[in-house]
Amino acid sequence: MHTAEQVVADLRKISSPDADSHRFFFDGLGKTKVVGVGIGKVFPIAKAHKGMALAEIEKLLDSEFYEVRMAAAAIMDFQAREKVPPNSLKTLYDLYMRRHDRLDNWDFVDRAAPNVVGQYLADKPRTPLYELAKSSDPWRRRSAIVATYHFIRNGDPEDTFRIADILANDEHEMVQKAIGSWVRTAGDVDPVGMESYLERNLEVLPSPTVSMIIEKLPAKEKKRWRDAKKAA
Repeated sequence: MHTAEQVVADLRKISSPDADSHRFFFDGLGKTKVVGVGIGKVFPIAKAHKGMALAEIEKLLDSEFYEVRMAAAAIMDFQAREKVPPNSLKTLYDLYMRRHDRLDNWDFVDRAAPNVVGQYLADKPRTPLYELAKSSDPWRRRSAIVATYHFIRNGDPEDTFRIADILANDEHEMVQKAIGSWVRTAGDVDPVGMESYLERNLEVLPSPTVSMIIEKLPAKEKKRWRDAKKAA
């Protein structure tokens, strides 16, 4: 039987006061507590419980402990990858969106958004992503662009560029980092689209974001964009 209580017990069995998992939480220990388990050790436990019922996953999301909520995000992701998941993709998507308040760190979003949110919306209107992009919550805004990774993998980067347009002047560091990573990845599929994105937004994008986007370009192209940013 896969229960939230068992997941917590499994995590506590391998906890250590020396584990520095809190360093991955953006706000440190200000808004969460830690069990003391390295993040790499959370995923095998989550995978062992990937048959968990939806109500038990929600109990994990209610936890005040970072690693427990990380286990919930990973279980949702493992289930979404299954051809016939224990819970339907729609119910996983609905849970993600309804309890986004508990998915309050970048790695929760990065782990679950592509397969839970992006995959669900792949054959549907993507309006929910644009609503997330306009949220006052930075983690919802990060979800908006991170979820598009599923589209990129399937050769469709257009929503990535459009959502990144909305977020271009976002003040949150982890939203800007998501723009840098995902626009760069979308550029692997559509280099012209990436260039057009940079041309549209160069003036408002922070320099570190521009550097992330152009990271894989030849040295000459990097210099061109850096010079253009300085002149913007």
